[in-house]
Amino acid sequence: MISPKRFFDELKNRHIDFYTGVPDSLLKNLCAYITDNLPDKQHIIAANEGGAVGLAAGYHLATGKIPVVYMQNSGLGNTVNPLMSLTDKLVYNIPVLLVIGWRGEPGVKDEPQHRKQGLVTLPLLETMGIKHEILTDDESQLAGQIERAVAHMHESKEAYALVVRKGTFDAYKLKSSTDSSLSLSRERAIDLVAERVSSRDVIVSTTGMISRELFEYRTAMNHGHHQDFLTVGSMGHASQIALGIALNKPERNVYCFDGDGATIMHAGNMAIVGSMCPSNFYHIVFNNGAHDSVGGQPTVGHQVDIPSVARAFGYKTVKTVDNEPDLICQLDYLTQKEAPLLLEIKVKKGARADLGRPTTTPIENKEALMGFLASSSWE
Repeated sequence: MISPKRFFDELKNRHIDFYTGVPDSLLKNLCAYITDNLPDKQHIIAANEGGAVGLAAGYHLATGKIPVVYMQNSGLGNTVNPLMSLTDKLVYNIPVLLVIGWRGEPGVKDEPQHRKQGLVTLPLLETMGIKHEILTDDESQLAGQIERAVAHMHESKEAYALVVRKGTFDAYKLKSSTDSSLSLSRERAIDLVAERVSSRDVIVSTTGMISRELFEYRTAMNHGHHQDFLTVGSMGHASQIALGIALNKPERNVYCFDGDGATIMHAGNMAIVGSMCPSNFYHIVFNNGAHDSVGGQPTVGHQVDIPSVARAFGYKTVKTVDNEPDLICQLDYLTQKEAPLLLEIKVKKGARADLGRPTTTPIENKEALMGFLASSSWE
C-alpha cells in the first residue's frame, strides 16, 4: 500500500500542492490527509468534477504550477467538457494531474452502478488522449512513477491521469471535523418522512446512504420497493428524475430525497423545477454538511442557505428544520402547502455500521416502479 503522506510528499517535493475535486471512497484516506495538511485555499472540495477542472485551470493560469484534480471515475463524465474544451492541447494546453478512483474495475466485485464506468475508464482516457498509468501500490516504485507523470506534464503541458485501484492507499483517519450539535440522524429523518408518504405516491432517492436507508426502511416495514426509484448512480440528478415523473403523473405526489452534496453538485436543476412549477413536487434535502458515503469530507451544505436558493429559483414553499419535533410538525401539513416545496432537514453526520445495500437490481427497481406508475390502483 501507499502511504497518503508519501504520495502527498512526492508531489510536494515537485512543487505540486494544490488539490481540488469531489471525494471518493477509494481516495478517502488521501483526501483525509490532504484536508488535515493543507489550508482551505490549497484544498477546495468542488461542487462537481467539471468545476474542479475549472478551478485547477484558474490556479494554473495564476501560478504557472500544476494542480491536482481528484475524483471517482463516475465523475469522469463531468470532466469531459472542460478537459476537451479548456485544458486540451488543441485549446489552452493546461497541465492537470488527475487522480481517479477506479470503481467497477473489471474482475473486482462492486456495486452495479459502477460496472459500466469501470469498464470504460481506461478506454475513455485513451479516447480523450490523456496519458495515464495505474498508480502503483509499491512505495519503492512511487517516486519514479510520479516523476514520469510530472515530466510529461511539464514537457507537454497536457493532463496526466493516475488511476487508483481499491486498497492502494494505506489507512488514514481524518483529524479535523466539523463538530455539530445536531441530534437528528438522517436515518430517523428518512423514516419519519417515508412513513407519511401515501401508498399512491412516489419517492426518488439520491445515490449513497439515503437510498440505502430508504431501502432498509421499506424492508423493515414490509412495504415492498415499488414506490421508490433508488438513484444508485447519477449523483445530483435525482431531482430531475423526480421532476420528469411529477410532470407526467400529476395525480401523484412525487418526493425527491436528496443530499446536500448532491443538491449542490447540480444546483441549477432547482431552477428547472421552479420554472416548471409542478404542484405535486416535494424536494426533501437531508443536509449533514458532508459527503457521508465516501469518507465524511465536508460539503458547504451548512454554510449555504439552501431554502433561500430554492426560493430564488421559484419554489413556492421552503422550510428548514433541525430537530424531530419540528420535522413532525412540518410533515403533518406538508402536502397542504403550495408546491413545488423544498424542506431542508439538518441532520448529524454518520450512519450505522451494519447499514445494508439494496438487494434488488437497478432493472428490477425500474420495472417495479414502472408497473406501479402504470397502475390505477394504489392499495
